[in-house]
Amino acid sequence: MISLTRWNPFDPGSLVDQFNDLQRDVNRMLRRWGRDGARLFGVEGALPSLNVWEADSTFHVEAELPGLEMKDVELFITGGNQLRIKTERKPIQVEKGKWLRNERIFGSFVRLIDLPAAVDAEKVKAKLDNGVLHIELPKHESARPRKIDIKTE
Repeated sequence: MISLTRWNPFDPGSLVDQFNDLQRDVNRMLRRWGRDGARLFGVEGALPSLNVWEADSTFHVEAELPGLEMKDVELFITGGNQLRIKTERKPIQVEKGKWLRNERIFGSFVRLIDLPAAVDAEKVKAKLDNGVLHIELPKHESARPRKIDIKTE
C-alpha cells in the first residue's frame, strides 16, 4: 500500500523532517561502505555519537567525548529549543617514535540538536562521567502539557 502526501515547501516541520531523513540516509550509506567510505568523505569521527530521548518534562542528551574534560566543552541553548555542543580535541604529539596507526579524529567540532519543544535554559544540568556527557534539559513551562478543567454550567 502506497501513501501519498502532498509536499508543502513552506511547512518548517516538513523541511526539518526531510533533512533528518537525508542525514539518516547518508549515515546508512557511510555505514555500508565502512570506515574507508567515511574517511573518503572526511566525516569519520567528526561528530560525537549521540543519544537523545524525551521524558514527560525533560529532554536527555548523551554524547561520547572520550579524553575530554568539562572545561573543554561549551554548551549553549539557542532559539529556545536548540542545543549546541562545542568542543575541541587536541592532537597527541609523539616525540620519540613515529605513528603506526592514527585513527582518532582531532580538531574542533560543533553539534546542533533541534529539540521538539522549548527548554528552560536556566535549569539545564550537565555532567561528564567516564567520557560520556550527560545533559538534562527540562522543558519550558509553556511546552509542558497542561490539564484543563472543564466546568459545567
